[in-house]
Amino acid sequence: MTLPFGPSPGEHVESLQGAIERIVFHNPENGWTVLRLSVSGEREPTTVVGSLAGIRAGETLRLEGKFLNDPKFGRQFRAHSFQTVAPSTLTGIERYLASGMIRGVGGEMAKRIVEVFGLETLDVIERSPERLTEVSGIGRKRSADIRKAWDEQRGIRELMVFLQSHGVQTGHAVKIYKRYGSDALAVVREDPFRLATDVFGIGFKTADRIAFALGLPADAPRRLEAGLLHALAEASDRGHLYLPKERLFSDAALLLGGTDPELLARALGEISADGRAVAEPKKESSPGGAVGETAVYLATLHAAETGLAERLRKLLLGPPPPRPLDIDPERALAWLGARQGIELAEQQREAIRRGLASQLLVITGGPGTGKTTLVRGLVSILTKKGMKIALAAPTGRAAKRLSEATGAEASTLHRLLEFDPRLRQFQRGPDLPLEAEITIVDEASMIDAQLAFALARALPPRGRLILVGDVDQLPSVGPGSVLGDLIRSAAVDVVRLTEIFRQAEKSAIVVNAHRINRGEMPLSAPAGSDFFIIERRDPEEILQMVMQLVAERIPASFGFDPFTEIQVLAPMNRGLLGTERLNAELRARLNPHGAQIERGGRALRVGDKVMQIRNNYDLEVWNGDLGRIFAVDDEESKVTVSFDNREVEYDLATLDELQLAYACTIHKAQGSEYPCVVVPLHSQHHLLLQRNLLYTALTRARKLAVLVGEPRALAAAVANRRSEPRFSRLAERLRG
Repeated sequence: MTLPFGPSPGEHVESLQGAIERIVFHNPENGWTVLRLSVSGEREPTTVVGSLAGIRAGETLRLEGKFLNDPKFGRQFRAHSFQTVAPSTLTGIERYLASGMIRGVGGEMAKRIVEVFGLETLDVIERSPERLTEVSGIGRKRSADIRKAWDEQRGIRELMVFLQSHGVQTGHAVKIYKRYGSDALAVVREDPFRLATDVFGIGFKTADRIAFALGLPADAPRRLEAGLLHALAEASDRGHLYLPKERLFSDAALLLGGTDPELLARALGEISADGRAVAEPKKESSPGGAVGETAVYLATLHAAETGLAERLRKLLLGPPPPRPLDIDPERALAWLGARQGIELAEQQREAIRRGLASQLLVITGGPGTGKTTLVRGLVSILTKKGMKIALAAPTGRAAKRLSEATGAEASTLHRLLEFDPRLRQFQRGPDLPLEAEITIVDEASMIDAQLAFALARALPPRGRLILVGDVDQLPSVGPGSVLGDLIRSAAVDVVRLTEIFRQAEKSAIVVNAHRINRGEMPLSAPAGSDFFIIERRDPEEILQMVMQLVAERIPASFGFDPFTEIQVLAPMNRGLLGTERLNAELRARLNPHGAQIERGGRALRVGDKVMQIRNNYDLEVWNGDLGRIFAVDDEESKVTVSFDNREVEYDLATLDELQLAYACTIHKAQGSEYPCVVVPLHSQHHLLLQRNLLYTALTRARKLAVLVGEPRALAAAVANRRSEPRFSRLAERLRG
């Protein structure tokens, strides 16, 4: 396969063949690989560099390219093209089988198979797999499993050959094959743009490259429609529920390399007519848009926004519940103080009164303002009166905190709504509503429009809903800004808690979080406090200080465990102080050795702290969930991760949903709390230095927060209250 950076015309081409001894580095985004190749007749392995996606240690490669002398790394072979060849030696066959490509065959099993069949091993697996039972330890079932895995790998390999022949990196071939099975190659040939919507991690540009290689014209209707849908999907990833039509056309034209607006209008008409998108005119002006603009939604997001608005309006305007709350608020408040020992401030008492009267109530406030205490009081009163209550939160950790605070059972929203991973839908809905008379949801700032719609449609016809959260935090990771929109609509009953309690005032974390929220610089507290600012200006110095704090100083001074109790939060992924570099450095310090599984140059090690980076409904793990790697099985290409004492098994196709989490972005930390938080800040983060980002980071810390970095970066974050408004019409639908 010729690679995109092939030799120049007339350039001398050299050939090289050998077995891959090990993969030193692999970039899954572009396939760039550095490997060591064992070449017959050579005493030392040869270093090979190039875009060599889809290869494994143990495979034999035939490469074309040129030897170069790199000034830093010495002699290496720069590959312009390559193809895999069946190994021809016993050692090569054994290493090939043990490379992990065939699930169930590891080093020891590969050795036994080769001892029995010798140079005929691969031919036996291909043509007479039933003979594998001649090998000690292989029965009929395992023989069938090996043959199935072999056939699957052949399908994957054919797919890789096709992708590579069209200059496309092949790291996602396993996932494509898992999605479409034996039809994978036919699907990719027929409609490559399906990959962008069906397969996680494959975007429009990759699909477009395949379509171009297959000869699809730049102005083909299919391509324009896919470009519009991808632009809308990217907008939803940034939190938008829709895009104004002109903005959509502009984004799509940039993606498509420019195109005629009339052709885009025609494509928009097609995706609107067949139900993939909704183009909705606008008659009145509102924040975020001009008079008369047309809003273009993905159909699923339009259904979520309109459905949520309709359900909430019915809740607000419908008849009172069939069982009115026969509770005297003042007597209930007196009972709380006398019998439960819960003393409330006036704002909290007002929230209790509203909670006993409102069909739909929003309670918002910053740290230390008593949200948890008043929810505990409200639950105590309602439980005393025998009301059916459901308590929930978006994440498992938030649900656990809610349960601990109230003494009542709380669950995640997915569990409350009984998500069925097989059907990929919630079982609770209009036909099977929740049995609770009152549903209370904590950390409501994390709820996106789609999850909010699922919750609203599961409420009983005249049930009550109370949402509790901090509207000044970052909005949800998913599309929409539900909590903020409900408050802005002025159609919903809202209690805003502003008073900081005396106990909370002793916490410099709480005091400084409120200072930041008001646009004031935080103050470094004296020794023995729970908040510190450590000034460092050079990025490398900041990095080294973070390493020292996490690995040595904080554990020694405060006793926090660096794996389970300390979390590094960074504004972004890339750069010297991004999560990628921080994770590499922290793992080298905290977990340098141990059994690991390596695929494509990316290693996951037993003991590693990892995060799930997308909702996986089959495994029932959600975007942002933190876990520790409990075990790796190189033979089966599996990793077992422990999430809050629940073990989850990942296979080869889902491994890229895990990333190291010694450090994570502040966005990913929403809804979580950690005993200790360390936040590096530098002007290289300038694009994301925003007040609500810093405020959210600081409020994740329960006992200790440390900011490390440049004073000017800290000042820039505090001063910058600008953030991109999210395109949503939920507030005006509620008002309407």
